[in-house]
Amino acid sequence: MDAKNLIQIQTLCSHYNLEFSFFDDLNNTGLIEIEIVEEKQFIHQDQIGNLEKMIRLHNELHLNLEGIDVVFNLLEKERQLHKELNALKNRLRLYENI
Repeated sequence: MDAKNLIQIQTLCSHYNLEFSFFDDLNNTGLIEIEIVEEKQFIHQDQIGNLEKMIRLHNELHLNLEGIDVVFNLLEKERQLHKELNALKNRLRLYENI
């Protein structure tokens, strides 16, 4: 595991002015994945974009963890439907060109 791509949870707590329990709850609901290295907890830098969205949903819209989970599930479903729609459009183009 490349430690350069990991960000310590304690650093995120101070940067975003949040309690560690918020990150722990996100991990327990499966919204983020916490990795433990030498008894310290980290998240991968690839998760920062989604984490910042979750923090904004929590702070600005006052959503609880269940609400954040619903939003992210709906966003994932929307991405899947968009991907399926593009695949169907591509198949339709094949038949229109015949």
